[in-house]
Amino acid sequence: MTTLPRVTYSNINADFSGVHAHFDTVLEEVRKTVLGRDRRHLIGGEMVTGGAAAQALSPIDNRLAICGYSIADAALVDRAVQAARKAAPGWAALTWQDRVAAVRRFADVLDARKFDYAAACLFEVGKSRMEAIGEAEEAVDLARYYCDQMEENKGFIRPMQRAFDNEETLDRLRPLGVFAVIAPFNFPLALSVNMASAAMVAGNAVVYKPSDAAALTGALIADAAQEAGLPAGVFNMITGDGSTGRALAGHPGLDGIAFTGSHPVGMGILRNVAAGRFNRPVIAEMGGKNPTYVTRSADLDAAAQGMMRSAFGLQGQKCSAGSKVYVAAEIFDAFMENLITRTRAIRIGDPAQADVFMGPVINAAAIARFEAAVADARRDGTIAHGGNRLTGGLFDHGTYVEPTIVTDLPADHPLHKDELFLPFLTVQRFDRLEDAITDGNAIDFGLTAGIYTTDKADMDLFLDRAEAGALYANRASGATTGAWPGIQTFCGWKGSGVSSKGGLGPFYVQQFMREQSLTLWKK
Repeated sequence: MTTLPRVTYSNINADFSGVHAHFDTVLEEVRKTVLGRDRRHLIGGEMVTGGAAAQALSPIDNRLAICGYSIADAALVDRAVQAARKAAPGWAALTWQDRVAAVRRFADVLDARKFDYAAACLFEVGKSRMEAIGEAEEAVDLARYYCDQMEENKGFIRPMQRAFDNEETLDRLRPLGVFAVIAPFNFPLALSVNMASAAMVAGNAVVYKPSDAAALTGALIADAAQEAGLPAGVFNMITGDGSTGRALAGHPGLDGIAFTGSHPVGMGILRNVAAGRFNRPVIAEMGGKNPTYVTRSADLDAAAQGMMRSAFGLQGQKCSAGSKVYVAAEIFDAFMENLITRTRAIRIGDPAQADVFMGPVINAAAIARFEAAVADARRDGTIAHGGNRLTGGLFDHGTYVEPTIVTDLPADHPLHKDELFLPFLTVQRFDRLEDAITDGNAIDFGLTAGIYTTDKADMDLFLDRAEAGALYANRASGATTGAWPGIQTFCGWKGSGVSSKGGLGPFYVQQFMREQSLTLWKK
C-alpha cells in the first residue's frame, strides 16, 4: 500500500485524500467481517464465555449491530484477577528489555491493524473519520512512547552515592503486581492502550475492562495482545457494565487501579482504596471543564475555529473539550458572529461520511443530559445557536443533537461549572482578563485551558495563573484539545486527577511501579 500521511488531532490542513480513499474500503470490509459477531472475555490466555448476554447497537444507527458481549459477574472478575496474579511473577521476573520487546510487538500489531480498529471505533462510538483514525495512530504511539521511556531510563535502575567503597547502593523501581485498567467509551483505543501498555511495560499484569459502550474495541485490543504473543494472563479482558467495573475496582487481589472516567466514579474508587488496610496506587483522569480566554488582541478566525473544533469535536465528549469560553467585551459580538457562522456550517450525520464533523452522542442518557441542560439554558440564559435534538431520516435511528452555544447565564450558573460531556458551549464576556482567569479557575476541575492573544502581558498572565495541567495558546486546531504522546503531557489538576503526574509524558510509567533501595555490602 502507498505510504499514507499520519492523522493526528492537530495536522488538520494535510492532504488526506489518499487516507479517505483507503478508509472507504476498510469501512466496508469491517462492516462485513467485524461487526455483528459475538465477543468473549480473554482470561489467562483463553477466550471465555460467561455472564448475562448483551447486545451493542451503534449510536449512529440503532439498526446496526456492533457485537454481542457478556456482562462479567463477580466470579468471572475473580477468575481474571487470579489469572493475572498467576502471570504477574513471571512477567515481573523478565528483564525490562524483554518486556519492552513484548510491548513493542503489541504496538506493531496495533499499527498493522490501525485502520480496521479505527473503523470499528467509528461504528461503535460515532467518531468522525479523522477522530477515529487519529485515535488509532495515538494508541500506537502511546505504547511505543512508554517503551521509549523504559529504555531512556534504563529500566529505572540507577546507582546512588556510596558511603563506603565496598558498599554498592542502587535505587530501582519495581512492578506492583496486578493492575485493573478501567477505560471510558470516548477514546476506547487510545485510553485503553495508554493505561494497559504503561502498566505492562512497567512489569505488571493487567485486568482490563472496556466501557460497556465499547466492548468491540476492547475485544479487538485483546486480539492484538494475543497476536503479539503476550504471555498468558499478562493481559486479561473482561466485558461488562457498571456492576462489572465495581466488582473489579473492589477486588482485594489488585495492587493498583488505573481509571479514566467521571469525577464521581474516580473519587469513589479512590475513597474505597484509601479505606483499605493499606493504600494502593489509584491513577485516575477524571474529566474537565477547560476554559478558554479570547482577548481583544486575538486572531478571531483562529479563535473561532479553535473554539468550534474544541467544543464540538467528538460531540463534546472529551475530557478536554472546550466547554466554556470567556471573550473580551470589545470583540464579543464579532467573535460570536464568527463562531456561530462556523458552527452553522458543521455537517452532522453518519460519521462514516468523509465530510461529517459531528456524529451522534453516545446514548439515550446523553440525550437526557442534553435536554436538561437546554431547559436550564432557556430558563436562565440565551441559546445563541442550537438547542434541539435532530429528527428525520437517519436521525430517527440515532442519538443526534445540534451543537449548542449559550450566553447570558449568571456567572455562578451550574452550566458554567459542571462537566456535561456534550456539544454544549457556554460563553461569558469579560472586561479584565485577570478576573476572567480567576473565575475560570473557580471550578472543581483543572485539566486543560486555552487562550487566544497576541499580547505578551496577557499571555504571561494566563501561563502564570491558569490552574490546569495542559495549557494551549492560539491553536486553530483546538482551543483546549489535541494532546499527543511525547509532545503534550496530560496531567489533571484538582478534581481532574489524583497523582499530580499525567499520561502521555515522562512521569507516567513510574506511577505503575514502586521504589526500592538496595544496599549491598561486599567484602
